[in-house]
Amino acid sequence: MNLLNPHSLLASLGALGVFLVLFAETGLLVGFFLPGDSLLFTAGLLCATASTSAAHLSLTTVLPAAVAGALLGAQTGFWIGGTIGPRLLDRPDRPRLGQAVERARHALDRYGTGKALVLARFIPLVRTVMNPLAGTVGVSTRTFTAWQVLGGTVWTIGVTVAGYLLGSSVPNVDHYLLPIVAVIVVLSLVPVLLEVRRARRPAAARSHSADGTRT
Repeated sequence: MNLLNPHSLLASLGALGVFLVLFAETGLLVGFFLPGDSLLFTAGLLCATASTSAAHLSLTTVLPAAVAGALLGAQTGFWIGGTIGPRLLDRPDRPRLGQAVERARHALDRYGTGKALVLARFIPLVRTVMNPLAGTVGVSTRTFTAWQVLGGTVWTIGVTVAGYLLGSSVPNVDHYLLPIVAVIVVLSLVPVLLEVRRARRPAAARSHSADGTRT
């Protein structure tokens, strides 16, 4: 079983794999590398395969597992952030984590708590750190719970159903599963690359400014 390969993970664990990955990605900082978006989309595709297919999943099983994993994970991350606090997020030895924290802080400041919590669900890395960050900065439990439930439900059901609808519209979708999954994985990395590029721009500007000052 390959944790970074959605098809391998789903073939091995099925709906349980969906629950475990989403719980880890949204609730535990160690899960920032896990393929949440591509996993949900692939699970939707597999729900559209023939029931006789070896990799077939049931939509009525996958959706509850996805929602439960995302919501319980987020609530766990929030509790951890409120308990451990800055020691959890301020890790200079993990630059990618630090960049994700800065993006999450920026989202909270720019959009406000509710909108930031919903939008973070659709941004890899940011959705991993947003929940403990919300606990760290003292967002109320009631406010956090209401918005994370909304965001988590829309994200999990929306992405999974999108995969299911695509699979339903393509005859014998299981014959093309590997190429489709490969495309999904590549597309899911686009937001990550954009975030890294965006985070590097201020650093490059500061470096250029410092060079100009020295000359």
